Amino acid sequence: MKHLQQPEWSWRDSEGDFVHQWVKPLSDKSPNMVLYGAPISRSSISVSGASLYPLEFRKLWKGFATYNLDEDVDLSSYLVADAGDIAMHTTDILLSHQRIEETTRELVAKYTDATTCLIGGDHSVTACAVRGVNKAFPAERIGILQLDTHLDVRDPAELGPANGTPIRQLIDGGIVRGEDVVNIGLHGYFNAAPLVAYAKEHGIRMVTLRKARELGVAQCVMNDLALLAEKVDRVYVTIDMDVLDIAVAPGVPASTPGGMNAEELFTSLLLIGQHESVRHIDFVCLDPSRDVATSATVKTGVYAWLEFVTGRVISQRGK
Repeated sequence: MKHLQQPEWSWRDSEGDFVHQWVKPLSDKSPNMVLYGAPISRSSISVSGASLYPLEFRKLWKGFATYNLDEDVDLSSYLVADAGDIAMHTTDILLSHQRIEETTRELVAKYTDATTCLIGGDHSVTACAVRGVNKAFPAERIGILQLDTHLDVRDPAELGPANGTPIRQLIDGGIVRGEDVVNIGLHGYFNAAPLVAYAKEHGIRMVTLRKARELGVAQCVMNDLALLAEKVDRVYVTIDMDVLDIAVAPGVPASTPGGMNAEELFTSLLLIGQHESVRHIDFVCLDPSRDVATSATVKTGVYAWLEFVTGRVISQRGK
């Protein structure tokens, strides 16, 4: 795959009980999950260093064991293969987006039984990746489960294919139906009325965080995921880390007050990981350059990913 390159940071330890020893480079083995990075943030509306996240994400693996004490689950039997990072062009955003689309298409077509996990990068990468999945499986109907503070339906005709536009790109491009998009975590004063009007017109299911908490965020996520799965052939999950409250995730460019707490996100991802219709996931919009000295937000991002993987292992164990 011509656009993939070795990650900027990789660990050399061969065996052990920690994440940096467990995740292996992509090889001829059939993996359970293919992990790959898209280190781009030039397409962000706000100034962002989200392109740094794939690097920092890998660096902090050393602080996490493969054993999940809460669930009594060891992840080490689940084969996660690191395919590396997609080479981004220094200045050409459209070319970089094309590479994300092409690489995603190649990966999902070759590793049809594996879950793909994309580490962004800003949220523009989601539109590229979903188009890649669509090209690999053009006859299938794709649903999107989005955990986000924002709708991301701003007009690319005005902004270009920026991080505030991926869902609109996919709907206007005929890749995804609006009725097949569920966004949970919306809150507060961060979506202008015309954007909400667009979402309503196209049938996007909008679930505010306040409404989700009436039932319980994780239960709400599972209910809506089950309904979505009934309509589509595969589900793509996108986790914008700005869904978290600014106090929990200071290292996010568009962080806001009033968002999810970490436990709500973790529990949701544990359950999302157990759902067989979920075939693809991305984690986007985490800027390590804005993080606190203890790398609190990056650690939260790694923890969130591991909760999803734990859900995958629990699902396998139950078969």
